[in-house]
Amino acid sequence: MEAPFTGRPAAAGPATAQAGAAAATVAAAAAREAGDAAGAAQASSLAARLERLAAEDAEAYAAALAALPSAEPAQSDERRDFALGTALDRAAAVPLAIAEACADVVVLARALAERLDPALGPDLETAALLAAGAARAAAHLVEINLVVGTDDDRAVRARAAAAAAE
Repeated sequence: MEAPFTGRPAAAGPATAQAGAAAATVAAAAAREAGDAAGAAQASSLAARLERLAAEDAEAYAAALAALPSAEPAQSDERRDFALGTALDRAAAVPLAIAEACADVVVLARALAERLDPALGPDLETAALLAAGAARAAAHLVEINLVVGTDDDRAVRARAAAAAAE
């Protein structure tokens, strides 16, 4: 799978989304093998969403980097400040969406493990663990790398998604 951020600034966000997509792909394969078309469709939908989020995160991160001034401006500029705020908001929103989608993968993989052939359990639990790790990593990006405070609603939601993925 080619990284969607090739030629753009490297960022961990796309990697977290791709890890979640890989986990969802494993869950989809297990559901298909068990003949669970609905579970396979749901997992495939999550995988596709996470792949889209990987590309969105790369774009949002690049836009945030481009909006950051290389040096502290001598004077305030409302338009520049608004553009920077908008770019940083988007850069925080995408990893939040990744964390929440990865948490959905965890819930789905574990639900499938409960109702499908027990022989598929190890693959589904591995998918859940991979998605849980990606959810935690994405939550970390919301809090740390994207200049939002720990009490920011997005940080709270990202932590909640990561906790739900446990």
